Amino acid sequence: MTAKTHVNGAATSSDWQDRYYHVDQILDRPGPRTDPSFLAGDEVKDFLRNKCKILVIGAGGLGCEILANLALTGFKDIHLIDMDTIDISNLNRQFLFRPADVGRPKAIVAAEYVMKRVPGVKVTPYYGKIQDKGDDYYLQFNLVICGLDSVEARRWINATLVNLVDPANPESLKPLIDGGTEGFKGQARVILPTVSSCYECSLDMLNKPTTFPICTIANTPRLPEHCIEWASVLEWPRTRGDEKLDTDDPEHIGWLYSIAVARAKEFKIEGVTWSLTQGVVKNVIPAIASTNAIIAASCCNEAFKIATSSAAYLNNYFMLIGTEGVYSYTFEHEKRDHCPVCGGEALEMSISRDWTVEQLMELLTEKQNIQIKKPSLATPEKPIYFQQPPQLEEATRPNLEKRVSELVPDGGEVVVTASTLPFSLSLIITYE
Repeated sequence: MTAKTHVNGAATSSDWQDRYYHVDQILDRPGPRTDPSFLAGDEVKDFLRNKCKILVIGAGGLGCEILANLALTGFKDIHLIDMDTIDISNLNRQFLFRPADVGRPKAIVAAEYVMKRVPGVKVTPYYGKIQDKGDDYYLQFNLVICGLDSVEARRWINATLVNLVDPANPESLKPLIDGGTEGFKGQARVILPTVSSCYECSLDMLNKPTTFPICTIANTPRLPEHCIEWASVLEWPRTRGDEKLDTDDPEHIGWLYSIAVARAKEFKIEGVTWSLTQGVVKNVIPAIASTNAIIAASCCNEAFKIATSSAAYLNNYFMLIGTEGVYSYTFEHEKRDHCPVCGGEALEMSISRDWTVEQLMELLTEKQNIQIKKPSLATPEKPIYFQQPPQLEEATRPNLEKRVSELVPDGGEVVVTASTLPFSLSLIITYE
């Protein structure tokens, strides 16, 4: 490998001979689908390789593929966030990790590997939660790519980027490219906060999580999943009281695993494993390496097009279905007027006059286009029920058994919030 200095106007001494030969076929001249703002030549190559700053969220199966693709495409200033450590079960598809890395933070190991393998690329890792970072952190990036396995994390970053947009400052709009995989299925999408449909707009497209009847898991378990659900839903609160279950904490997963194994042994059920325990409590579907590769390629292709304006970017949703052959479909997902993040309009909800506050909360948790876990409710004038702080929860707890119609007039507004989401949902309540 021969190093070459100042190749094509924007390369550095760390770049090898003809490193950008194929990429520069796109950047050296306009094409039939090139954006009118595209300026071929050294300027766009300099921006891509020396100025563009990109954030990757997630360093799992999808994130590893995304990092490798970005580095080899020419992005040289990459930041990476991941809160997980490497488990031995990751090694079959998360190819940036080795057996010696087990137990180390994914973000740090992935950054080290990419920088060692692709000279000249700087990957800045952060081992922690996306919620740890403030607005100024996210404002520094030109675009954001998500390779997450968590709906809640996607909702959080989506709402955060929408809230960052200042109409008077075009630089505050940070394109979000979201990739996700589920077995042989996957999707990639481009979200322009406040301009196009956001992640929250498409909540009703998510598959409903698998649930098991309480009577089955409590009395007649037949599957290893039943034993794990019993440990997390019934035994955890009975044994550990008010301690919140953290599905990302290895100690908590280990406790559930040991309890589920004992339960399975009692009922002569086989198949309880550590990875299955993680999968059940986090609602994780096994990942397929080839699906990750295809979706990561799509995400990075869109990042390249947005960063360089060399071609029209996706508008705005790409689906891959590989369960029977290979099928893909692209369509424009439209904004939802009642979206609590980007829509701006209140959502009308009709309920029975006999419904209690507790029943309304269950509906908000289960309704496909809302899905707010542990909601807190209030009218513009007074609280109805708050989950936190403990003193306020205790004070508003009696309202759970009251009818909503006692607290909210017909056509009245209820504001719904949750500690895990940086936005509020406005409901207009009517009675049947």
